[in-house]
Amino acid sequence: MPDENSKIAPFWGDSPLLGEEEIFSELAERKGTSLFLGKYTLTEVLAVLTRKSFIKEARKRGLWPLEYELDSTQFPLQRFQIFLREKNSENLIVDLKIREGVFSPPPPIRPPTAAPRFKSLVLEWLTLQNPAAEFGEKRSSLPGQLHPGLGMSRKVMDVFVYIGKLVRTDAILAFPAFYHNAVLFSRYFRFLNPEKEGEIQAIRRAFAHFSIRQLAWAVYLNCLIRDDGTVYEWRAEEQVHPFHKDLRDYFDSKAYRERVKESFGRCRFTLDAETFSRKFQAD
Repeated sequence: MPDENSKIAPFWGDSPLLGEEEIFSELAERKGTSLFLGKYTLTEVLAVLTRKSFIKEARKRGLWPLEYELDSTQFPLQRFQIFLREKNSENLIVDLKIREGVFSPPPPIRPPTAAPRFKSLVLEWLTLQNPAAEFGEKRSSLPGQLHPGLGMSRKVMDVFVYIGKLVRTDAILAFPAFYHNAVLFSRYFRFLNPEKEGEIQAIRRAFAHFSIRQLAWAVYLNCLIRDDGTVYEWRAEEQVHPFHKDLRDYFDSKAYRERVKESFGRCRFTLDAETFSRKFQAD
């Protein structure tokens, strides 16, 4: 039976208590840095997390009770965090840095018919981890991880897509800090730059026999070598989940697909096995 004194007792159910019309009524008139994206109260955010089954899945993993914190000191950039039981770094489950913004794809990336500026929901940082779990022989870390992942990327992406549609944005924009982030979210995002999209696919082709963990560390430790002998270094670029028709048409266009294919065919990578073995063991 739920604790009646819990701060989030109203959100124990599998379905939100409020209907969508009630949750998001009068949001257009509400402004302020104490609100998520300047629009939503914490109650409304939690209702969305409940609607999209995040709360349910967290409880299945033993992550309960939850605490929440919204830092708006750098508004419009905001930091939204979810903790297990207490608000401290050791109990961090979700760490999100998000803002609303606009972007203008530069030529030749920008398709001729596209709108000059697109409204976007910008994910500047996203950590998803289970502070109650530990790494082991069968579950080892990826670069940047302090705890194993949540295994809830699909649920979390559903939340972002839902919010993106509600605020009527043109796209969700992400800047993957690590190579494996780009790969894991490739089912939802594509690189705005087709050269980058082809590059990522070429790396996967060259090391299809590697696990995502091995390849992630090989990229992170600068152990991939290009055909010209230079070391491959990961550089984040914009990945886009499109809502606007012009953006969807761009990614579906023959021109974009051909440039991805050209980049894919041109990029060749090998592994500096000696350096990888030395650095990987040391790490």
